[in-house]
Amino acid sequence: MKAAVYYENGDPDVLKYEEVPDPECHPKGVLIKVEAISIEGGDTLNRWRGALVTRPHIVGYQAAGEIIEVGAEVSNLRVGQKVATTGAFGSHAELRAVPARTAWPIPEGFDSRFASVIPVTFGTADDCLFEFGRLKAGETVLVQAGASGVGVAAIQLAKRAGAIVLATASSDERLDRLKAYGLDHGINYRTHDVVESVMRLTNNKGVNLVVDSVGGSTLQGSILSLAYRGRVSMVGAAGREPMQVDVSSMMGGNRSLSGVFLGAEIATDRVYNNIQRLIDDAARGDLQVVIDRTFPLSAAAEAHAYIESRHAVGRVVLIP
Repeated sequence: MKAAVYYENGDPDVLKYEEVPDPECHPKGVLIKVEAISIEGGDTLNRWRGALVTRPHIVGYQAAGEIIEVGAEVSNLRVGQKVATTGAFGSHAELRAVPARTAWPIPEGFDSRFASVIPVTFGTADDCLFEFGRLKAGETVLVQAGASGVGVAAIQLAKRAGAIVLATASSDERLDRLKAYGLDHGINYRTHDVVESVMRLTNNKGVNLVVDSVGGSTLQGSILSLAYRGRVSMVGAAGREPMQVDVSSMMGGNRSLSGVFLGAEIATDRVYNNIQRLIDDAARGDLQVVIDRTFPLSAAAEAHAYIESRHAVGRVVLIP
């Protein structure tokens, strides 16, 4: 099969398009012919500095496609069925083998491109907001990096739950595009101080919850943007800065900081069922999956570079 691989960490240009051996189907897994690959923020981070579990290494969490082989111990999935899948690596390829527990059936007629985006992206956003963020209707949410895949999902889910939604992005144009998905107030972090803007927009009360996938110095701003008893769901390090923050202000305001990692519970009934619910919601049109651009798998390096340019709104998808 063809795959986007690399032999060393680095910038997008380390990605090469090469012929590699086909993966093998595990007795408890399925093998799919990949139709769409959603590039996650974690994919670009892993390419930059993550462990090379294989050599050459095929990066990537998410892909959707058609099952072409089912393991002997799998009874709930069948050949010919379309599924969205996750895994620690291996998505940037024409074929992918995954455990059956991380393959979600795609409703009939739902586009595989959209389904490929949902498990990690929407599952993470949902956990940040509800499982760990404890969001309630009427509360105010700040979504850092609102134009990211997780950001766009979090804006929609928070608005659907009855929250007032603030978000940051790198340009007014990107913020304007987010209004269609439920954004109430946008903050251009390149031209405005985020904490000052949050306080102005909330009459100096702060927000009840922050979803922060950026980390680094952005995380400090998230903490300082909190209201009394406010919460931060920290879910990544997209900013690639060291996590050095002063948490002293949290104690006086009875605030809390939770680290969120969907992968730690990806195989549990709770997460599996929740992701299936989100896929079904999107298939019915209750949630919008935002794909900014698609690239051929052979142009994976160009696609990664485009993501890192911070021009995208939503996800970038590769097509084998």
